Amino acid sequence: MSQTVVSSKYQIVIPKEVRQKLDLEKGQILQVVARNGVITLVPDRPLAELRGFVKGIDDSELRDKEDRL
Repeated sequence: MSQTVVSSKYQIVIPKEVRQKLDLEKGQILQVVARNGVITLVPDRPLAELRGFVKGIDDSELRDKEDRL
């Protein structure tokens, strides 16, 4: 498990092994989620990058347009 320290300016450095694992780049935007005392950083990915990530999903149980709010 990697550790980091909050600086006097409330900045942190994401450890190199984590940056490499997640393929983070300079200037990349991260969403910050704080819930139940846990801070989570989620990389903001372009919508085009998500294309096909639910390939094979069973859509037979999805609601019809007239049933939506």
